[in-house]
Amino acid sequence: MTRFAALGDSITVGMGDPAPGGGWRGWAALLAGTLPQPELYNLATLGALAADVERAQLPAAMALRPDVASVVVGINDTLRGDFDPERTGTSIGRTVAALRAAGAEVLTVRLPDPGQMFGLPGALARPLARRMRAVNAAVDEVARRYGTVHLDAACDPATYERRYWSVDRLHPNERGHRLVACRFHALLAAADFPVGPGPDPEPSSPPPTRLAEAGWMATKGTAWLVRRSRDLVPALVGLALREWLGIGREELEPAGAAPEPVNLNVLSKPSGNLQLHECLPSARLKLRNRLSQRNERRSRTAAVS
Repeated sequence: MTRFAALGDSITVGMGDPAPGGGWRGWAALLAGTLPQPELYNLATLGALAADVERAQLPAAMALRPDVASVVVGINDTLRGDFDPERTGTSIGRTVAALRAAGAEVLTVRLPDPGQMFGLPGALARPLARRMRAVNAAVDEVARRYGTVHLDAACDPATYERRYWSVDRLHPNERGHRLVACRFHALLAAADFPVGPGPDPEPSSPPPTRLAEAGWMATKGTAWLVRRSRDLVPALVGLALREWLGIGREELEPAGAAPEPVNLNVLSKPSGNLQLHECLPSARLKLRNRLSQRNERRSRTAAVS
């Protein structure tokens, strides 16, 4: 028997991947199906912050004495007006430390940039990206200190492909949840943790139609956005204003280079998109190269004249 406690927010709840009998399924359930005699306890809650996971979900997980536990949280923290990366990292660190001390194999994630997922304009995307990098730097240190099974979703190019995300662009769809489950399965196998055959990367249900997606956004999706907007919209407006005024730079870049992505190209079944690349700002480099070439041409022209 393998007891799996899944801690986190709506991504771990499974939002975006409807279960056949109602409710949500998600990556944790898909991954649990690959473990020997699995018992899944999904303790995640919608909208959870890192502090919520430590305060409410960790005690329940500790009582279960799990063999495997996942701690996937942090995106909601970056969207709050009172964001504090040190506080977020401390809560995640204490949660992971307690689970590791209890003997659990712990799964953690470097989370993707929400600005890229939302397709936000630069004034919003830049401060959100800085916040996410600060959280990821803290989680990287937690993973290094406690030896977690650490998934680098931030540098996985598949993470930002539209086909892996639901209509709200914040939660994975079924294909996206299967991708996360496949990635974690590969990492567990590489760590010699006992696992069975990996999850099927291909969806078992047809994707929702545009009409169904519009209907979801008009009903359940709108209600979710209204609840989140009570804090999210003022926070985003504040970030944009601070960026425009040039006073948002106190959210400094974490020191040190980002760690190299782990090679996750060993999956039980091919997904059609497995190749990982270095996390490099290629578009920015290309732009700088073009500007350099243009300046060189201007210099040569001025010298000739």
